Order: sequence, then structure tokens, then C-alpha cells
Amino acid sequence: MAFPRTYPPEFIDAAVRRVADTRSVKAYGAVTTVARQLDLDPRRVQKWVTRATTPTQPQNRDLTNGREARLAPGLLHCGRCRQPMNRTTPPGAPGTYRCPPGCRRQPLDSAAITDTVGRVILRHAARILPTTSAPLPPCLAAAHAHRVLARVTVGATASDIALTWRPALPPERTDKNPARRVTGARDIARRQPVRARQLLHQILTGVDPATAPAHPLHADAAALLAELHLRHGRAADATIWAAYAHRSAVQLHGHSHPDSLRALHLHAAVQRHAGHHQRAYHLYRQLGGHLSNSDGPHSPRTLAIHATTALVLHDLGHCHAAHILLTDTIATHRQQHPGHPAATRMTRQLTRIHGDCVARGHQHDT
Repeated sequence: MAFPRTYPPEFIDAAVRRVADTRSVKAYGAVTTVARQLDLDPRRVQKWVTRATTPTQPQNRDLTNGREARLAPGLLHCGRCRQPMNRTTPPGAPGTYRCPPGCRRQPLDSAAITDTVGRVILRHAARILPTTSAPLPPCLAAAHAHRVLARVTVGATASDIALTWRPALPPERTDKNPARRVTGARDIARRQPVRARQLLHQILTGVDPATAPAHPLHADAAALLAELHLRHGRAADATIWAAYAHRSAVQLHGHSHPDSLRALHLHAAVQRHAGHHQRAYHLYRQLGGHLSNSDGPHSPRTLAIHATTALVLHDLGHCHAAHILLTDTIATHRQQHPGHPAATRMTRQLTRIHGDCVARGHQHDT
């Protein structure tokens, strides 16, 4: 069965930025490296990069050269309405940042904002940037600003910017036991999620999830940070850290290790909530295969993943295939685990899928 591959513009832009960042570290193989990290066809990534860079003339630092990168989602706020500003890219026009309706009449130039922020990062926080043979331009340095900045507030013009830096930990806590800080972040995650995110960002300062090597401490911190982002509805922020945590766990422990399976489950859930249903489907399929080998094909965990895979199929628009898979999963669950409450939840999900098909006028043989 062929499944459609659709990716939102934000995901494509992030992939192109990763290629640019990777090329600043290694001269060759950047597209292939990023494609492997994102589980994509290298030809697709190359097509995105070509499309993004075709209008660009030889690299320079002119703000209009098309190379400016986006700030992390949610980082830029309006100084008037105090709300996050969203980046838009009108067809044939430079990118801009806009407030919610009713605030500014005119949008602000995205390139000017990223240039200003990037120059501050180059001046005061160059340690967080990838090591390169040539200095990064401000527009690319701005893509790393969220690691040291908690907020960027813009006033009346694109150059009227105030920066809120993330609080630094005392030196003795920073240097002695970073693993304890991960444990501390986990302990306060539910009571003080903002403080927990700050701790984790400090641990991960200077770690580029697209290119960083596997590291047990960083993988643990990245997984917890992705969970926090996902829990608070910031799936787009969670994707890069969940992918890094999964890749690191596999490199450190192998595919079938419990830590790798937990990271794979998190990665799949993040991709689904971010709207990347095709990638989520393949990740859930992988997880179902691993659990079938480790727990057995009829274990509650394996069947739960099969049920979730059916929901992702429905998200992709394959409602008939989703209906069949979920129906078979429910029948197996009731036979193997009579009285288990999960079967009731699956039945409610099946009813929702059926209701959606009826509402859309689908005709399926059931």
C-alpha cells in the first residue's frame, strides 16, 4: 500500500537549515547525513535544498540573499501585545513576522530580526555554535539562539529588540555533576515545567541535535526535554530532541534495548503530534516489530502499538486499512487478555473512526 508523503513548510525549512549547519561542519555528505537522521530519501532533501538556495547568489551577508534562518518557534514576542509572533512567507516576497490580529498593521522583516539576533549570538555566545572553518553568518547563528535566550522581544521596528537570557547555573553546580541536574529536572518537571526546561537547555547548550554524537547524558536530557515540549503542546520543538534521543539510544544500546524502545516510542508520538503522520507510521511499525520480538506478538504493549498504528493510518487518510487493523487488534486483545480495559479504549477509537467515515460519506466493506 502506498502512503502519501506530505511535509509542512516548517519541517522542510528545518531540514534545509540542518543541511546548512551540517555543511558548516563537514564539507561533504551533508544532505545524506541529514536525510539519514530524519529518515528521508536523500533525493527529496536535495530537492528541498536546491529549491531553497536557487534564488540565492554566491554567499554573502546581505540580508536579502535568502539565507536567513528562522528563530525557534515561540522565541520571538511582540513588545506591544506580549504575544508570540508567527513567521509567514508570502509567495514571491521576503519572510515576515506578524502579531495576532489587532496589534500591528505592518509585519516586521524576518531577515532584519534574525540578523540582529545572530550578531548578538556571535558576539556573546559563540560557544554554542558549531565549530567551522569559516565564521557563521548572523542569519545562521540566529537559528541557535533558543539555546541561550529565553525570549526575544521586538518593539516598533525590527532593530528595536530586547533579549532575555536564560539564567546560568552556579559554577559549582554546572561543573561537578551534570547527571544530577538531569535528575533534578525530572523531579521538578511536573511542578515547575518552565524551570525544568531551563535546566535541560543549559545541559544541552552547545549540543546540536542534528550533528552531535551519541552521549548518554545528552540523550537522557534530550528525551526529557522532548517529553516536556510534547506535554505542553510544543510538538514542533520536541521533534529534533526526540530524534536525537532515539538515534543516540540506538547507537549506545542497540535497537532492542529498553531505553531504545522508549526513545523510539517517544519519537513516534512526537512525530504524530507534530503532524508528520507518514514518519510516525513508519516509526510505530518499527516499534511494533521490536515489541513483537521482545514481548511477543500478542502482548498488551504490542497490541497497544498496533492500535496506535491504526490511528496513524486513519490520520493519513487510509481509514479502511485503519478499520481493518484496529478491528483485528481488538479481537486479538479480547481473546488473549479478556477483561483488559485497553480493549474498551480501542473500541471507542474504532467507533470514532467509523463515525468519521460515515460523516465523510465513505463506503467501505466491513
